[in-house]
Parts: sequence; structure tokens; C-alpha cells
Amino acid sequence: MQMRYLSAGESHGPALVGIIEGLPAGLKIEEDYINRQLSRRQGGYGRGGRMSIEKDSIIILSGVRFGKTTGAPLALEIENRDWVNWQKVMSKNAQDETSEKRITSPRPGHADLAGGIKYFQRDLRNVLERASARETAMRVAVGSIASLLLKYFHIESAGYVVAVGDIKVSPKSRQSSVNEIKEKTAASLLYCTDAETEKLMLEKIDRARESGDTLGGVFEILVEGVPPGLGSHVHWDRRLDGRLAGALMSIPGIKGVEIGLGFSAAENFGSLVHDAIVFNENKEIARSANHAGGLEGGITNGEPLLLRAAMKPIPTLMKALPSIDLATGEQRNAAIERSDICAVAAASVVGEAVVAWEIARAFLEKFSGDTMIELEQAYHYYMELVQRYLKNK
Repeated sequence: MQMRYLSAGESHGPALVGIIEGLPAGLKIEEDYINRQLSRRQGGYGRGGRMSIEKDSIIILSGVRFGKTTGAPLALEIENRDWVNWQKVMSKNAQDETSEKRITSPRPGHADLAGGIKYFQRDLRNVLERASARETAMRVAVGSIASLLLKYFHIESAGYVVAVGDIKVSPKSRQSSVNEIKEKTAASLLYCTDAETEKLMLEKIDRARESGDTLGGVFEILVEGVPPGLGSHVHWDRRLDGRLAGALMSIPGIKGVEIGLGFSAAENFGSLVHDAIVFNENKEIARSANHAGGLEGGITNGEPLLLRAAMKPIPTLMKALPSIDLATGEQRNAAIERSDICAVAAASVVGEAVVAWEIARAFLEKFSGDTMIELEQAYHYYMELVQRYLKNK
């Protein structure tokens, strides 16, 4: 069975909910780990007032008994603490209909107008409540559970910010090990690995806040321990690079994704881009470098995965851009909702989660089984075969 999930919930509704199907039985679920990731998502310099209201924690409703998965679907819930202030505005009851908090002036860069046209909504709150990045809290919870599966097989990942606006981290300080990245980002307000560059980023965010503007940026995800052979070249929709890129692009605000050298590979000769195949010190087939970012032909090649995503500036501006009021047909400024100044750090946490989910899905496709025991046996047998292949035996 293919692992999948669905989520539901509005930004100011009572809760976010999610259902995961296809997890093997016997996986240890660590609620503290999930909650730490939810807390990281709420952090990062430049976040808005909503983060001072919510303190996200996971509620597991089904699928886990005595700390381990049973093979049944996992049902998850994250309460919205702000719901108490929105019960009338977001009521499901017809008799409670109100014009309070009605949004009729779409924000440029947001889903407001496109969603309003698609679903023929004049009150754009019916669009923005689901289009809001609030829904990524459940994605982090779901991705954290996928991470627990991967961690069991020593696959670890870390996300980190490499640019805010035009302030960029030097390439020399970008590609550390996962453990080094986690250590450095834990002590960083922006989940950045370069303390000196971070100071400039913080100043840039402060200037944006003072001028009523917002900022985007770039984050990277490094994944170590991924076995070769996940994904496939035989059909377009089984290529893991496409699935990972699609997962990252599905995060609100992401406008570009790169793998390995990414766009810079187009600027160089092939002799400077492709990773030569050599023997390492153990006389095993290896790569001379990792410009490919761990993926070739849609398949993992055993090198660390390196992915990069660019996030546009938040579309809610305190110094609002021109828009059209759909209620009056008049030109007026766009609506203003409570929002962040810069959410690149939070997006890096969401990026970790969606990447972990796609890798876990590919992992379970390769090593199928209804229990962790079956999965472990299949994995170790395959890795023995891989070692024989790499030794050219």
C-alpha cells in the first residue's frame, strides 16, 4: 500500500486535522519530537503576532497504541488556540452569517483573487483561510512522523537559511554535515549557519518591518544516509527529483527549486558539472563530488541529497499595494491580515517535513511491508546487495 495523507482545517477554525495511511506497524512514535518540530516551525526572526497566540502540539487520535503504530490510519489534530476569538466569524451555522472580518480587496501575490474566481467567492476569507500557511503546521506534524521512520534507518535531514533578500551566506559555509547544521541552527534566530551573515539578515528584516514591507529568501535541505535506488527513471511520475521539487513547490510562497548545483549547472561545461565515477579508498565505486545533489535520472545515487528552495516575500504588506474592492468595484488598497515580515526560517522547517515525507514514501515503495520487521529485513538484504555491487562483485 502506498503511504498517503490528507489534511483539513482553516487558519482560524477550531483545529487542523490530518490522516496518514500506509505506515507500517511497529514504528515508535515520539510525540516530543513532533512537538519540537512544530515549535521550530513557529520560530524564526520576522514572524508575526499569531505565533505569540498559538503553541502547537500534536494530538494523536488513532493508529498508535503504547507508543507504536498499529498499522491502522493515524488521525492527528492540532488545536487552533485563536479559535476562541473567531467562533462567530468562522461559524458553520447559517444563522451566524456576518459581514465581520469580510475580505473583498484581494492581496497581490496571494491566492485571494485566483481562488475567488475559481470557487466564485466574493468574500475572500473563504479562500485565504485555507490558502494560509497555517495549514503547514499539519504538514510539519505529518513530515515529522515520516522523519521518525527515516531516522530508524539512519536517514537524517536538516534545513537552514542561506539567503534573506539579497543577503546571502557564502557557499563555503553552506554544505556542512547534518549534525553541524542542526547545532548551528539551534543557536540561530534565523536557522542560519553563518552568524556574521545572519546579523545582516536581521538588520534587513528590521528595515522591512519599519517600512511596512516584507522579505523572502532561500533555504537548503541536506539529507544524509539515503540509500541508492529510491525513485525510478522508468516513468515520469516515479522520478524522485520531480516528486521532491513538487513537494517543495507546494509550500506557500515557494517560487523556485534547485537540486545540487541547480541553475548554476547551466552556466558551466559538462566536464565541470558531472560527478566522475571513481574508486574510493575502500575500492568501492564512488563519486568524485556531489554536484548532482544525490539524484541522477530521478533515482538516489547514494550521495547526500541537497535541495534548495526560493521563497517570495509575504504578500500581506502593512504598506498595502493597490487592489480592487470586489464589493464596490472601486480601486482601493489590498486587505491587511495579521502576517509575518519574513518566514524563510519557518519555511525551512516545512521544507524538511515535506522532503522527509517524499523520501519516506519512496523508501516504503522500495522496501514494502506491513511491519517494521519486514521493512528492516528488506532494507538490510538490499544494502548487502548494494555493497556487493559497489565492490564490483
